[in-house]
Amino acid sequence: MMKKQNNVLDPNILWQPNENWISQSNLKGFSEQVGFPLFPYERLHRWSIAHPEEFWSGVWDFAKIIGEKGKKVFIPPTDDGILGAQWFPGAQLNFAENVLRGEEEDIAVIVAGEDGTTSHYSLRELRSKVAKAQEGLRNLGVRSGDRVAGVVTNGIESLVALLATTSLGAVWTSCSPDFGSQGIIDRLGQVQPKVLITVLEYQYNGKQFDIRDNIRAISEVLDEVSAIVTLTEGDDLLKNQSKHVLNWNELCKSGPFIPEYTRVPFNHPLYILYTSGTTGLPKAIVHSVGGTLIQHVKEHQLHCDIKHGDILFWYTNTAWMMYPWLISGLASGAVILLYDGSPLPKDNIGVLWEIAEKVGVTHFGTSPKYLETLQKAGYSVGQEHNLSQLRSVISCGAPLSAEQYDWVYDYIKKDILLASISGGTEIIGCFVMGSPVHPVRRGEITCKALGMAVDVFDEKDVSVLHQKGDLVCTKPFPSMPLTFWGEDGDERYYSSYFTKRPGIWTHGDLAEQTNEQSIIIYGRADTTLNPGGVRIGTAEIYRVLEQIPEIEDSLVFGLPNAGDEEIVLCVVLKDRELDSDLADVIRNNVRKKASPRHVPRRIYSVNEVPYTINGKKVEGAARSTVLGQQVKNKGSLHNPNSLLEYISLLERSFV
Repeated sequence: MMKKQNNVLDPNILWQPNENWISQSNLKGFSEQVGFPLFPYERLHRWSIAHPEEFWSGVWDFAKIIGEKGKKVFIPPTDDGILGAQWFPGAQLNFAENVLRGEEEDIAVIVAGEDGTTSHYSLRELRSKVAKAQEGLRNLGVRSGDRVAGVVTNGIESLVALLATTSLGAVWTSCSPDFGSQGIIDRLGQVQPKVLITVLEYQYNGKQFDIRDNIRAISEVLDEVSAIVTLTEGDDLLKNQSKHVLNWNELCKSGPFIPEYTRVPFNHPLYILYTSGTTGLPKAIVHSVGGTLIQHVKEHQLHCDIKHGDILFWYTNTAWMMYPWLISGLASGAVILLYDGSPLPKDNIGVLWEIAEKVGVTHFGTSPKYLETLQKAGYSVGQEHNLSQLRSVISCGAPLSAEQYDWVYDYIKKDILLASISGGTEIIGCFVMGSPVHPVRRGEITCKALGMAVDVFDEKDVSVLHQKGDLVCTKPFPSMPLTFWGEDGDERYYSSYFTKRPGIWTHGDLAEQTNEQSIIIYGRADTTLNPGGVRIGTAEIYRVLEQIPEIEDSLVFGLPNAGDEEIVLCVVLKDRELDSDLADVIRNNVRKKASPRHVPRRIYSVNEVPYTINGKKVEGAARSTVLGQQVKNKGSLHNPNSLLEYISLLERSFV
């Protein structure tokens, strides 16, 4: 590998792979196996969407998916649209069987916490734990198609519970324990789980949190739950329940050492994931066994270049789609690192990198917000830690700004593949990703993911270059949802993604594609600003604000004004008050680095910015609050009380 900063031909190229990196990449091996040239990549991409049978069959073979493949790979929709495609209709497979593959003594999982301590589990140990939990769930009556729900942290028991559930052909769904009781009910209450597996307390940023009252409230509402499994021993606080209550050790007290695997059809449900739900009840999205597995092994192996023995980490909780994405790394032979706790504990903001150095992480998954916090703290990761094993930093959750690309190469490691990726809970994967054979261009997502017919359309449904438009997908792909759980699920699914363009998936991101076929994401289309009729992504403004040292955090949204829209900026400041001098600095920076249309009309100082529990800014909730409209699902917010000061925002002075 080699980094090429200030490339003579293209100064935006920050790094590019050398011939050895390319020749040893999984993507090169895949192209040779399917007999289609790797370069130019755009031609390979077009082939992958024009010939879905050959491409996805090739992914199955290259990843050595365990199961019966069947004779047919793809049956297109009858109307030539995107809905109704059938993938591998004759296949039979089991998710846990594919994840628990490998040699017995191979390390499979590393578990770490805020204090930096780590525990290692071999595949033999993991299989044994799964086998016993499987027996316990079977004794509780769990069968194929039943739902098992977790209110759990990112630890070994949660992983074992998930794999034991899926080994039986049952369906896993989970929430993070920092959700309030209503937030959990809004999610799990939709899907009628048979068994609830839960922590009763958890630790975050050095503090202990007790959620027994929440679990009592939940158990009273979830009528279909017949058994509650607690991850705390000797606790009798739930003993008065009408439901059967047992602890984890009792569930796993006996059983075989090797799990049995119930093979199911390709389109059998595997996970139920939930959208953030800040505009209403969270959507309960049902994802398939085969679609999830084949999408993830494609992304891990071909785009992230994960190989056997690599160590994959992603900072996530159990409610976010990156949790199942991380777990699927086992199916590609990777060791996965599970971390429970704050990514930035108050007494050691570098703990994740300490652990990465200690265990030899090769692929470090993170978010722009985390990187921004390190940058503003002046934390030089590369100087503090020996990251000789690190090959890739991967980021998602929000657009990664061009300046953050620079910071990663300057302060983490020069010789790595930096990949910004984007997709969503709705597809349990990515539309656009990094690549081990492309150069990295600052501020741009490297390429369209193979097998994904990604495009950017204007309002006339015309594909556009170097122009902002809607990110769309025009062809079927295996990890499309099966449905939304519950009444009228198919109709709600259709209305979410196909109302604007029937037969075409409109994802809801404002994006731009370049001549190099890279992608720039500007933010969610539903939070797009529209002053003077020109669409502006909030990410364009955040990118500028992140470079102003006095600003600790910020939120941007639009408010109606005399038939137009004006931009409102709320800032959380560090060690100073908001005054006209700082406002001038902010506006001048936005005008110079974005455009005059991006300049905020009103700037307010606030104490806090609202975030979802998964760490995403919630512009829509703030805007609704300011306008006196109801925020329908505050249970999705990490800090719902932050909205209180937005109620009277317009009555306050601004600069």
